[in-house]
Amino acid sequence: MEWMLEHSYLMLLLAGAFGFLMAWGVGANDVANAMGTSVGARALTVKQAVLIAIVFEFCGAYLAGGEVTATIRKGIIDAGAFTDTPQYLVYGMMSALLAAGIWLVIASWFGWPVSTTHSIVGAIVGFAAVGLGYDAVHWNKVGNIVASWVTSPILAGVISFALIKSVQRLVLNHEDPFERAKKIVPFYMFLVGFVISMVTLIKGLKHIGLDMSFAHSFLWSLLGGAVVMGLGIVFLSRIKPDPAADKAFRYSSVERVFAVLMIFTACAMAFAHGSNDVANAIGPLAAINSVIASGGVVGSQAPMPSWILLLGGLGIVFGLALFGARVMATVGKKITELTPSRGFAAELGAASTVVLASGTGLPISTTHTLVGAILGVGMARGIGSLNMRTIGAIFTSWIVTLPAGALLSILFFYFFKGLFGA
Repeated sequence: MEWMLEHSYLMLLLAGAFGFLMAWGVGANDVANAMGTSVGARALTVKQAVLIAIVFEFCGAYLAGGEVTATIRKGIIDAGAFTDTPQYLVYGMMSALLAAGIWLVIASWFGWPVSTTHSIVGAIVGFAAVGLGYDAVHWNKVGNIVASWVTSPILAGVISFALIKSVQRLVLNHEDPFERAKKIVPFYMFLVGFVISMVTLIKGLKHIGLDMSFAHSFLWSLLGGAVVMGLGIVFLSRIKPDPAADKAFRYSSVERVFAVLMIFTACAMAFAHGSNDVANAIGPLAAINSVIASGGVVGSQAPMPSWILLLGGLGIVFGLALFGARVMATVGKKITELTPSRGFAAELGAASTVVLASGTGLPISTTHTLVGAILGVGMARGIGSLNMRTIGAIFTSWIVTLPAGALLSILFFYFFKGLFGA
């Protein structure tokens, strides 16, 4: 314990490096799969997707990430178990960050869209259960999180299935689908703006001193939806039909309308992802910083210094830029064929599910949610439109993720314990 406090800068430097690695993995894997539908549907280039992710991931993390960060930081393990041995919390969180980060780098290299939430939760549970004892883990909280990994993709799949069916009924099945799309798509844009505004105002702004009632949040969210719809109408007014392209594919011009909509849903998905999954990288780092800064006191609350947010944001951006294309290819092209209209339904279904989870403080898996949404869109065209081989490989990687994170974390925990002293 004394050694850790005497070398606090070294410990923070190591923890910061492991936190950056974890954030790098989040960017390479989770952010990439969140933006993969837009790239796969050819609504955005990889460069455009990266730029959108940089802006909206940070906004989601800063404005609406507090609820979930609290769950990852102190909801899974019993902080009281570390009162006499605060160094174990530091070693454990360092081990969890390093273990989850390494696994995400491996998965991203192979293009597997695994869950960063699976990785970090498995790693935290692993070191706590083995290093401290079974009772150190809040198993009821873990059970709720595990249940959400099943319910969230189902919910996202149902929402996305309903959305793509509404697109077929309201737009594609009409005599002039292009003109119909220009009339209907603004209402979808309003829905995107409303959902994001609502979750931000209800849950995301309390930590900066703005606490609105539900009624006020609802009214301001209506305005937010109207602003997004107005911007969308301006963009849509510039799109003209292309008769030559429509001869080859009847819905070519229609899909160009939905490509504009996908820009908005991509922003929504990036915001939703940032609000939910930022905790995976910076939550454990905040806990480490809190213990060291307080001289070994394990508190129920851990402040979130600006340098940790910055470190997490930079790691996410670097990971997405360097390795993101591999996972984007899997999600955007290999599960089912995506067009802008299908991609819109998948992204909005996933984003709606994620922002709801972020508002309730439940760290669901964005990966599971998005893949569930894409499966819902694919099912609307029939099971034959799905690549079952790719889906099987994805499911297998999901199963492996939890034990991989736990086992690596246990090994690193005992390594740090032996290196720095018990």
